[in-house]
Amino acid sequence: MFERLSRGWELVGQSFRVLQADKKLLVFPLASGVACLLVLASFAVPLWNTPYAAMLGDEGQVPNDPVAYAILFAFYFVNYLVIVYFNSALVACAILRFKGSDPTLGDGFRAASRCFPQIVAWSAVSATVGLLLKIVESRSERAGQIVAGLLGMGWSAATYFAVPILVVERVGPVEAVQRSLALLRKTWGEALSAHLGLGLIFFVVALVALLPLIAVGALAAMGITAGNLVLAVAGIALFVAIVVLMSLVSSALHAIVLAAVYLYAKEGAVPSQFDERLLAGAFERQ
Repeated sequence: MFERLSRGWELVGQSFRVLQADKKLLVFPLASGVACLLVLASFAVPLWNTPYAAMLGDEGQVPNDPVAYAILFAFYFVNYLVIVYFNSALVACAILRFKGSDPTLGDGFRAASRCFPQIVAWSAVSATVGLLLKIVESRSERAGQIVAGLLGMGWSAATYFAVPILVVERVGPVEAVQRSLALLRKTWGEALSAHLGLGLIFFVVALVALLPLIAVGALAAMGITAGNLVLAVAGIALFVAIVVLMSLVSSALHAIVLAAVYLYAKEGAVPSQFDERLLAGAFERQ
């Protein structure tokens, strides 16, 4: 287990070097984040003075109303469509780079557009699953939250490799889940350990990012002055910038690791940016 965790950590490090060499990959998660904010605004603003507005949040309850179900499904569907589209473009660029090309942003968008029908179908399935989990969570209070959380984790694990499968193989949702599960059974160690490695790294970064907010609190305790107010605004701005950058880097690294493990699983090809020992170890039966 410790060996698997070590390999996962090294995979994250090698993925970071790929990102350093191709920083434009950060454009995809940035565009995805901005688009998701626009989607949220497009739903929240028209629903602002209605009973349906609160359900768009994580803690919002879903009214027992067919209109509410339709609105929430549409919201989830558009969000998944945006997220999967940009993730597909990022994964496509990573795979092209692994195969020796120097992909542009346009190459990524074109690759995602070519599998757009599969992305639409996948988004519909994901929105349906998301809606059902939200209903379970809303109906059963604490027990529902626990059940929905466990089912959500299972779904996330089962669909771990769905995006590269959609991009490269252009299959339907059912086959994508089957293929993803098959790959996960082979690579669960690296999939989990790389995910945990990313989580640990960014947990530490998040703690560091809290320092400006702690400084803001200390300044507030000293009393509000013009100088303290400027420093407080600067501290909050720095915290927000660190969190945003951390989110972008985390999303990009996750996609790069995913693309590398998937490419090796499908073709047996080891990207030059990665150590063959790490990827080969992903398929060892221990």
